[in-house]
Parts: sequence; C-alpha cells; structure tokens
Amino acid sequence: MTGIAAASGPLKGIKVLDLSRVLAGPWAAQALGDLGAEIFKIEQPGQGDDSRRWGPPFLDDGSRDSAYYCSANRKKQSIAIDMAAPEGAALIRKLVLECDILVENFRVGSLAKFGLDYPSLKALKPSLIYCSITGFGQTGPFAELGGYDFLIQGLSGLMSVTGRADDQPGGGPMKVGIPIADVVTGLYSTISILAALHHRDLTGEGQHLDCCLMDSLVALLVHQASNYLNGGVLPRRLANEHPNVVPYRDFACADGDVIIALGNDGQFRGLCRLLGREALGTDPRFADMAGRSLNRQALYDEIEPEIAKWKSAAFLAAMDAAKLPGGKVNEIPEALRHPQLLHRELVQELAREDGTKVKFVGFPAKFSKTPPSYRLAPPRFGEGTNAVLQELLGMTEADIDALRERGVVADKF
Repeated sequence: MTGIAAASGPLKGIKVLDLSRVLAGPWAAQALGDLGAEIFKIEQPGQGDDSRRWGPPFLDDGSRDSAYYCSANRKKQSIAIDMAAPEGAALIRKLVLECDILVENFRVGSLAKFGLDYPSLKALKPSLIYCSITGFGQTGPFAELGGYDFLIQGLSGLMSVTGRADDQPGGGPMKVGIPIADVVTGLYSTISILAALHHRDLTGEGQHLDCCLMDSLVALLVHQASNYLNGGVLPRRLANEHPNVVPYRDFACADGDVIIALGNDGQFRGLCRLLGREALGTDPRFADMAGRSLNRQALYDEIEPEIAKWKSAAFLAAMDAAKLPGGKVNEIPEALRHPQLLHRELVQELAREDGTKVKFVGFPAKFSKTPPSYRLAPPRFGEGTNAVLQELLGMTEADIDALRERGVVADKF
C-alpha cells in the first residue's frame, strides 16, 4: 500500500492506527511496524507530534524534524487530520474500520468528546484492539494526572535505587539516562497488543488495553521489589554495585576502570586464580555468594589493590581468556561501533523521499523465518495524507482538496 515495498514480517497484513505522540505510544507502534504491520500515524494539523521539535539535533533536510522524533517513528505514514473537527473525527472513525489496532496516549476520557473513545469505537468495530497509554492508568485517584518519565522514575522507586549513596561524593537519587518509563511502557504495550491480537484471532473479540508508565516502571523493579516484598530488605542506592551479586561493579585498573560481573562461585574462584589470590576462593567469608554479599567491603579490600596493578587492556584480555565476564564502559559511539553489533547489523539506515538518510538502531531480535523489516523512514509531517485517504478510504483528490481547504486535513505544517 501507498508505495511501500512488499510487506513482510510476522505481522504482515495487520494495520495500526497510531494516535499517540512523543515516545511510549510511538515506540509501541514502531515495534509493531518493524514486525511487519502497517502504521498510520495521525497528527494534528499545525501541531504534529511534539517530539518533532525536541532538538537539536535536527535532520538537515529543511523539515526541522528532530533526531528524537526519528528514534520512534520509522515504518509509519503521517496523516494530518483535525480530530476536533466533526469531519476529521468522522474520517478517523472510517480509518478505524480498516485497522486492527489503535494506540493512543491522550488524557483519560479526553477522546470521548470526539467519539474516539473505546466504547464508541467498539460499537463500530467489536474486533478492535484499543491500547490506551497514560501516566497512571484509566482508573484510580491519580488517573487524570499527566505522566512524565522523570516524574514516574521518582514516584516508582527507581531513583531510590539508582545513583550513589547519600554519604558518598555525588550521592543522591539519579534518574536513568534514557526515558526508561516511556520505553518500558511501550514494550509492555506491544506485548499486550500481541497477546490481544492472538485472542482476537481465536475468538474474533477485541478488547481495551490499559497500560501506564507507573505500573510498567514498578514492574521493572524486578528483584529490588522482590527483595523487599519477600525478605523485608529495604533496597538502597549502591552506585554500580548489585544488591545480591558480588563482585559485580566497576574497579580501577592502573589506567582506567573496568567492569567485573561474576554471577556464580566458580567464576569468583576463576578471578581469584587470575589475581594470584586463590585462597580467597575458599575463604569462608567469600566462598559463596551470600558470604560475599555480606562481606563485600572486606572482599574489596583484598582484590582492589590486585586489580589496580593491571593495565585495563591486559586485565580484560586475561578475563576473556579465562572466560570471565568483564568489559569496559563504552561511550555511545564506541557501543554503536562494537564489532558484535556490527556483525549483527543492528544499526540500519533508511532514506526519505528526498534522499535524506536517517540512521537508527533496529529491532533487536533475530527471526529465522519472518525477520523484522525496515521499509519506510520516519515520515515528514502529513506526507501520507493524500495517499492513505485515497487508497484506504477510496477518496478522490477533489474530496481531499475540499477537506484541506476547510482545514480538516493537511499535508504540511
């Protein structure tokens, strides 16, 4: 459809109406697109996705689209429709009839006034999978509040276990360096959509999915939440240390820091041999993981001076030869050029219609039969309006021109 190369992937034939903007919703829809679904991104004329302007940096093609926007909007066709206009809302309802999935991240209840809420659209299409993404969910005392990644990182408890302890230099709570609440919510939304899609295929029945940043990020606390719920242990900030696994942190070599991440007792004994301190491997204080966790500072006092004697490259080479997990802290350019990632072709490139190249990190899973595909660069604002309305709804150029004159649709800001 609309000039895209032949669709492929496990979701070939699935159509998604993406009413979301910024990150969590667009991230979910983009993942579905990578897996073969066709994504129609609805944007407000004169406004567009807020993240288009979240720069610099911007693409150097006159669009002023930000690199941030490009990170979450490949494999989409942008359709500019004013949903606040009755004709615009009616157009979106017609598009819903052609789609399998709708993703939105408006405030709770705000789409009802346009007839675009789940009850209204379910009446039109009972098989529709309708995914709502909010800060706090569709119900509860905080449901009507807006949710932002930084806010949710604080409220969820994540920042209470991220950063250095208060009594250390630079101590205090710290947010994660990416908008982790949005990204994780997008992933949980994608998982939920795929589960609902399977249910629909079995029964013909659609459903409403209520996904939110707060729930998703609390779910991401994993062992930290379990340590408290099941052991009464109050998690605390440990900088780069692990609350249960030791040694599992950064250490200083003679010329820079390295990471040591040992997950079992055998690996620990291997490190002791490498350092020429084999007796530490059988020391009652350190011989098992529980002992090392309880006596971590005593262990560090023993091994830090030994590690500090090494040059980092030689130490990591020795770790690798001993099959012990260790590495360096890469900056992002180093990570993107890592030979393993180059081998797996994770960094990809697409070109816009004018030839402007957009690089991106692709879908991270490899499929033996139905691999992800990348066939459409992040779109300019409204560039798919005419083509989609013509091909999906059978409208004529004259029909669309009349709507454009009334401000109902647009193909540019």
